[in-house]
Amino acid sequence: MNLTTREVTPSLWASVERLFGSTGACGGCWCQAWRLEKGESWERVKGTTAKLRLRRGIRSGSIHGILAFDGSVPVGWCTFGPRNTFPRLNRARTLACDDADRVWSVPCFFVTRTHRQMGVARALLTHAITSMRKRGAEVVEGYPVKPNKNGEYIPAFSWTGTRSLFKKAGFSLAGNRGGSKERVRLMLD
Repeated sequence: MNLTTREVTPSLWASVERLFGSTGACGGCWCQAWRLEKGESWERVKGTTAKLRLRRGIRSGSIHGILAFDGSVPVGWCTFGPRNTFPRLNRARTLACDDADRVWSVPCFFVTRTHRQMGVARALLTHAITSMRKRGAEVVEGYPVKPNKNGEYIPAFSWTGTRSLFKKAGFSLAGNRGGSKERVRLMLD
């Protein structure tokens, strides 16, 4: 595998479309699940509306993401940004924090089936941390899913990342210990 990562720009939209496919990565999400405003219906947003929102956000620079490539083929994505740009995080009681205005978040990953368990998510997270550091972020949060009772992660439900992914990157537990999704943090210099 020849793995590289690039920060998403409008010129990479075709690669985002290629990676997400006709289904928008996961059930028409187009990386919009955490971005829903209070009162919005997921049934009305998913699909075409979500795709248009992602494209518009990438064009305007309000949505940040990292793409992973194996050669020229897009194989992974993660999004990041100020926590307050992901309204559902602030509405999730179990993921609440006192300082949301100074926190940046990495709430979502997507890696193709053919490239899972190959270090793609780690490369995406590493690049996202570098990008946030350059933007002056002080605190980075992730929301890893816990493994099942057998200690395994189910890929379809691991879209927020895994405990081991964040732990290897230096994150430590910040909240919701034992919940279905924990809140972990990395303090940046």
